Amino acid sequence: MDNQFPPRKVSSFCSFRYGLSLLLHACNSIVMSQRMCLSLTMVVMVNGTDPQGVPNTSTEKNLDIIKNPVYNWSPKTQGIIFSSIFYGILIIQIPAGYLSEKYSVRKIFGSALFLSSLFSLILPMAAEGGETWIIACRAAQGVSQGTAFIAQHTIWVKWAPPLERGRLTSLSLSGVLLGSFIVLLVTGFICRSLGWPMVFYIFGACGCGVSLLWFLLFYDDPKTHPCISVSERNYIVSSLNQEQSSSSSRPLPIKAMIKSLPLWAIVVGSFGFHWTNTIMLFYTPTFVHSKLHVNIKENGLLSALPYLFAWSFGILAGHTSDFFLSRNILRLNTIRKLFNTLGLLLPPFFGLCLMYLSFSFYSTVIFLILTASTGSFCMAGLLINGMDIAPSYYGFLKAVTSVIGMVGGLVSSILCGMILNEDPESAWFKIFILTAGVNVMSLVFCLIFGKAEIQDWAKDRQEHTRL
Repeated sequence: MDNQFPPRKVSSFCSFRYGLSLLLHACNSIVMSQRMCLSLTMVVMVNGTDPQGVPNTSTEKNLDIIKNPVYNWSPKTQGIIFSSIFYGILIIQIPAGYLSEKYSVRKIFGSALFLSSLFSLILPMAAEGGETWIIACRAAQGVSQGTAFIAQHTIWVKWAPPLERGRLTSLSLSGVLLGSFIVLLVTGFICRSLGWPMVFYIFGACGCGVSLLWFLLFYDDPKTHPCISVSERNYIVSSLNQEQSSSSSRPLPIKAMIKSLPLWAIVVGSFGFHWTNTIMLFYTPTFVHSKLHVNIKENGLLSALPYLFAWSFGILAGHTSDFFLSRNILRLNTIRKLFNTLGLLLPPFFGLCLMYLSFSFYSTVIFLILTASTGSFCMAGLLINGMDIAPSYYGFLKAVTSVIGMVGGLVSSILCGMILNEDPESAWFKIFILTAGVNVMSLVFCLIFGKAEIQDWAKDRQEHTRL
């Protein structure tokens, strides 16, 4: 009988697979910086972000109008602009997930990263053209970013040994959080010193440079990479012998997937995760601006702090999950449900504390940090659960679950803008109450139906490829 995992482990932070994870970390940081920077530049791009649309006179007084063009966009319009990037992400993810299993991930991911950077460079011109143009530009950027985000997940089907999936995927995905921290930390300074258009020029140029680095360093398969050591290549390949399959022309088992409750558990959990994450992603600067009444530089710092903690929690979750698994402390299914519970339950809990227990500036900041950061525990849960139940179809499944899950992000972003526009006095209370309800229902479904074993409909393809 074959061993479940190879006996000889080649583990080192100097190994190529960890270097690949760090490279993806950098790529994700750039992509997220390009996506996130609009949430802070919006504070100085419009006359005001208060629900009534009252001009921010202190901002207008301190910022040069030439360097920082100002537009008259209502909170409702801002919500549509924020969510427009999801239009592109939603329509491309399923095709990208399917194609990433058939064609070179190196080419797909690298090209998508370059195009996202290009759209970042032209966004200031799109804003000058009006609301329609900036929405179209963000939607096109969403197509590029959706492709990059989905394609990267199929990389770990060939590069991540089973006992290292948690740490490798969390390290690469945590780049999303570090990117959010960096952009929120420096955007205020760039806006004040150089003007908000330079934010998009800088991150767009960085993305073009990183995409070139990607094409130079990454190969689709460890078997063909010229720089990886023989021992590491053998370790990765042997550890994946039981799961990795070659490309197959057999049709996808769509009916079996639709009937799979473990797959639906990932979908429902993703809906709740994206619902909360999108609100905190795009509206944290707006919350800080309206509740704490700080300037643009302080807004950037306070909005950045949650993502530094989220970055730490995400990496910690990945390493902890692998530790539990390698030491046989907990079963894989229990590990996934544990981190799903932490990632879905803690953010709305601290969000309600933010509303009821924030009696000072510091308590508000602490609860804001915990609300925006604890969702990253899902990196060791539902965000990689698809690789557990069907590694052969992981790219396609990740696309499907992300598309349906990100509907939550699309709805929550638009709904948040509408609530802020119509009921400014109690808007944030309503937003966090609604978020708590969505997350609790999602978590209950995940705990009841979630699994971490390869499903029968996924085994069929693997058995076929071994014949």
